[in-house]
Amino acid sequence: MTRFSFEARTRVLAGPGRIADTGSAARALGAARAVLVTDPPLIEAGHAAAARRSLEQAGVAVEIYAGSHSNPDSADADTLRAFAAPLAPDLLVGLGGGSAMDMAKAASFLLTNGGRMSDYQGYGRAEKPLLPLILIPASTGTGSEAQSYCVIADAETRAKMACGAPGAAARAAILDPEAALTQPRAVRAAAGFDALSHVAETWVTTKRNDLSSLFAREAWRLLSGNYERALERLEDVEAIAAMQWGAFLAGWAIEHSMLGAAHACANPLSQTYGTVHAHALAAVLPHVLRFNAALMAERYAELDPHFAARLEQLREVSGLPRSLRELGVREQDLPALAALAARQWTGHHNPRPFDAEAALEIYRCAY
Repeated sequence: MTRFSFEARTRVLAGPGRIADTGSAARALGAARAVLVTDPPLIEAGHAAAARRSLEQAGVAVEIYAGSHSNPDSADADTLRAFAAPLAPDLLVGLGGGSAMDMAKAASFLLTNGGRMSDYQGYGRAEKPLLPLILIPASTGTGSEAQSYCVIADAETRAKMACGAPGAAARAAILDPEAALTQPRAVRAAAGFDALSHVAETWVTTKRNDLSSLFAREAWRLLSGNYERALERLEDVEAIAAMQWGAFLAGWAIEHSMLGAAHACANPLSQTYGTVHAHALAAVLPHVLRFNAALMAERYAELDPHFAARLEQLREVSGLPRSLRELGVREQDLPALAALAARQWTGHHNPRPFDAEAALEIYRCAY
């Protein structure tokens, strides 16, 4: 049996209509003043109003910040801090995709400990307790609601910074599939593939253990078994519920196993080209699996005898990019991208040694 530690810091409220329980979850945390971090589509869909109504009915004053967007950076985090600081919140609620949830976490660092987001890169660098968080995913992918990290780009370099602390884990996660039904199909496809990539990576990292494998195995069953259905039947609440739970479990697998070369290769694409994270993963992930298969073929086969081919099949259904060329990557940029990939922290946990030469091999195969 492998060694691991497990502490369930997050209370999970799952099922249709659970966004109405946001207020009771806040009341259980003793909250009186909340900032709800979300984005305009969630306001238009009425989900932000539902969460606000629940909070106010529970006696919690709430202000809405709707400035989150994809790939948030340290300047965005500073803007949110400037908005929230005069309100003196004792609770932060993140409603949306990974960006909104990560922004709420970033605000928790800055409001309690000051400084800049770069001060918290790594794990455990916040000296003072963070504000409690309630996270409500309105997508089916990032698993941020299950993790004690947020990922924020540096506003100047665009390099992604992973900032973690035990207090950055949500005190409550509300998995309401009705909040995710309004995702456009393209967003649903990208978010779901992101979650699939988390399974593929956590299943084989050097930090994997019996617990992370348990989470990853069930996440694969739920995600691979419902991804196509969720894309074909946009109003299928049960398929979305399964995807949400699978994404959460994959997030828990990350928390206990970490990620690998696919994320190391994806991040420089977002940094250099502004590529959507899941689109970058779609282009590189099958090639990372084939790169790792020299050591991990039997391990992959435990989940699926044709793991890489299955991911390519799901990518085909999704309509996500199949190559770096489709993403507009310039072939002459591959060596520079490989050098950036080799410096990504997730690459250190890849089961096969990963350096600039390995990254360049993966990029060339993906091109």
